[in-house]
Amino acid sequence: MGAGLVLVLVAGGVWLVLRGREAADNSLTLYGNVDIREVDAAFYDSGRISQMLVQEGDQVHPGELLATLDQSRFADALTAATAQAANQKQVLAALLAGSRPEQIAQAKAQMEALEAVYRNDAANYSRYARLAPGGAATIQQRDGALAAYQNAKQTYEAAKQAYILAVKGPRAEDIAAAQAAYDAANANAALAAQEYKDTKLYAPADAIVEERVQEPGDMTSPAMPVYTLALTNPIWVRAYVPERDLGKIRPGMAAGVSTDSYPGKLYQGWIGYISPAAQFTPKNVETPDLRAELVYQIRVYACDPQGQLRLGMPATVSIMLNQSIQANAPRGPQACTSHAASH
Repeated sequence: MGAGLVLVLVAGGVWLVLRGREAADNSLTLYGNVDIREVDAAFYDSGRISQMLVQEGDQVHPGELLATLDQSRFADALTAATAQAANQKQVLAALLAGSRPEQIAQAKAQMEALEAVYRNDAANYSRYARLAPGGAATIQQRDGALAAYQNAKQTYEAAKQAYILAVKGPRAEDIAAAQAAYDAANANAALAAQEYKDTKLYAPADAIVEERVQEPGDMTSPAMPVYTLALTNPIWVRAYVPERDLGKIRPGMAAGVSTDSYPGKLYQGWIGYISPAAQFTPKNVETPDLRAELVYQIRVYACDPQGQLRLGMPATVSIMLNQSIQANAPRGPQACTSHAASH
């Protein structure tokens, strides 16, 4: 009985060792740090800050108003540009409409009146031209009649051309020039409207206010951040895998992330990126068997709905190596919810 019991215990111990080795062979443990993206939020235009609406630590959401500039000069520029565009619109409309019937009738009446004067002066000149050689009229009278006739003729021709132009309406080139001027004025008005809109600074994404850089009354510019925002999505762990283990992992594999700050808490995640280039082990990786080895950086995205993971926090990544990867498995930070649910 004693010998049989010993054999059973030995066999059980061997089985446990083999199972332990099998479990170790089917999993990969990596160490890294939590990483996030940061945004330096700044205005598009220069100006004096009038309002700062959020503080460090505040949670902000896409489209939330963060700060405003003094809007007075932007409002004046918008008013002027809008008025100029309206004026050019009327100029173009007048050219497109052409001459009014009343204008054409007026030009015709003017031409006919001047034609009568021209005909009368022509007749007077002809009469004095016949009488002058016989002495019935002086040379001075003849020359005066000639000058009056020529002046009346030129005035009549000018009125005639004005009537023709009134009938034809504006030239195509004049209409094109007015159209171009209107388009330019419209573009200036749109730019002024956009600059007025840009006096308000909005949050670009879900984020936490990390730093409030400026204050109301400060002069700012596009090169001067107003806030530094820490994006809450995506969050990932930057870890490094040795070359010997590189063939065991693939993008899309599920992974678990844990930290010392929350013992027993496992964050669902997945491998979202594997570096195509090797590098020497970073100095901040202190695992003895990784020192002085060539490693590949990987990015393990993590689902953190409670906002517990912080920038730089040490983290442990556990990857089961015997899992299957679907061809259409969700990839990338935007798939956090669906990916977590699928695993």
